Amino acid sequence: MTRVALFLADDEVVDPKKYLEESCNPKCVKPLLEYQACVKRIQGDDSGQKHCTGQYFDYWQCIDKCVAPKLFTKLK
Repeated sequence: MTRVALFLADDEVVDPKKYLEESCNPKCVKPLLEYQACVKRIQGDDSGQKHCTGQYFDYWQCIDKCVAPKLFTKLK
């Protein structure tokens, strides 16, 4: 994977970020579990006052921190 985009046999462009995010999932298990626990905890909330935004952003910050160095080395 030496280019920004991968090409499939039929010349369809594929964004490598998706694959890099998947490879980073094992490194971000703790934030993911915290987000999932929050979602489960507030499932019955009908008021709309409870949310898991902080945990969601913590998870994606972990993924982004892992992906960025790998992704930016692929850019020309």
